[in-house]
Amino acid sequence: MKNLPLKGLRVLEFTQMVMGPCCGLILADLGAEVIKIEPLPRGDRTRYLSGLAAGFFAAFNRNKKSIAVDMKSPEGLEVVKRLMADSDVVIENFRPGRMESLGLAYDTLSGLNEKLIYCSLKGFLPGPYEHRSALDEVVQMMGGLAYMTGLPGKPMRAGASVNDVMGAMFGVIAIQAAVRQRESTGKGQEVQASLFENNVFLMAQAMLAEAVTGEPSEPWSVKERPWPVYDLFDMPDGTQLFVGIIGDGQWHDFCVEFGREEWLKDARLQSNNERAKQRYWLLPEVREMLRTLPVNDLIARLEAIGLPFAPVRRPGELLNDPHLLASGGLIDIKLPDGTAARTPALPITFGGSRLNPPGGLPAVGADTREVLLACGLDEASVSKLLQAGVVSDVPLPAVPAAGNGARAAQSA
Repeated sequence: MKNLPLKGLRVLEFTQMVMGPCCGLILADLGAEVIKIEPLPRGDRTRYLSGLAAGFFAAFNRNKKSIAVDMKSPEGLEVVKRLMADSDVVIENFRPGRMESLGLAYDTLSGLNEKLIYCSLKGFLPGPYEHRSALDEVVQMMGGLAYMTGLPGKPMRAGASVNDVMGAMFGVIAIQAAVRQRESTGKGQEVQASLFENNVFLMAQAMLAEAVTGEPSEPWSVKERPWPVYDLFDMPDGTQLFVGIIGDGQWHDFCVEFGREEWLKDARLQSNNERAKQRYWLLPEVREMLRTLPVNDLIARLEAIGLPFAPVRRPGELLNDPHLLASGGLIDIKLPDGTAARTPALPITFGGSRLNPPGGLPAVGADTREVLLACGLDEASVSKLLQAGVVSDVPLPAVPAAGNGARAAQSA
């Protein structure tokens, strides 16, 4: 797609970990010029994480430019402020008070650039908790998600950084709304998104269910399902398959397809709520029926009649998912150590096509000279900053993360 919707928007990104970089990633894939401000000498620390966090940098930093700056020096801060004066958006997700301590709070910067949109991504929005540090785990525990995900008495973190990623999305929504408003006012503003309030938004349906029914929520692991079939089933080949039947039409088609027309005449099974009450005997019969069927045949039959179903997969299996490969849902990238990999594209289409940005992962400081020249500094001034060590344009060697061999095999 040549004319991306955010083309011409310049974004400065002061971020680390997941929520901030993900916000910048979305803006970059939508066409914005996203300039990642990285600290000297090694850049974003997520470049060097291992284990479960080894994919953080690769997942959320493609299609960006990198400038390496010593922000502890007055000269480095002046460079940053010059860039801010020539930018549309600033994204930051540092700990509370960090940007203020550097003299980079919105109130200060708006005097340099009244059109600047300043997006702070924090653990909490303004209120009694705003100075607390937060992680996805923290807000999942205090925001009800871990309770709903785990077993009774054993709250469990969801298996993805759901609040970080969704918080980034709300940040993008706020930024785009502020850009739209700036068209009429001529002025930017500060916008915020957060982990905790994002998690609370995810809990809206459970919160309102308690308000409507007067009953406390139960974890999904033990919660009585409001549908007759909405469960995991063990297959003959050792895999598991989720199947859901949530409407009268689906119930009819299921009974006809699998030869259980007598259930359509059973007085106890004439409505969804009535069928749900009969799960105690109905579900074991369905389970016994499905477990004898070859999984590929069962999937074909469920797909033919339009029932919701899903095989249980590991994340690595998605790298070779035929739908993602055929629809442009995976982007080929090279990791900093040169390993080939695939990463998910944004889950949206424009004109029926997925976005497939050409930019890979930036090396630390790879775009320093280009960015500084573009903001109005001359060659002599840039060379002076480079010689003084205020900025750097020498990409650092990659630090391999653990597990590259296995990762390369999955990506092949």
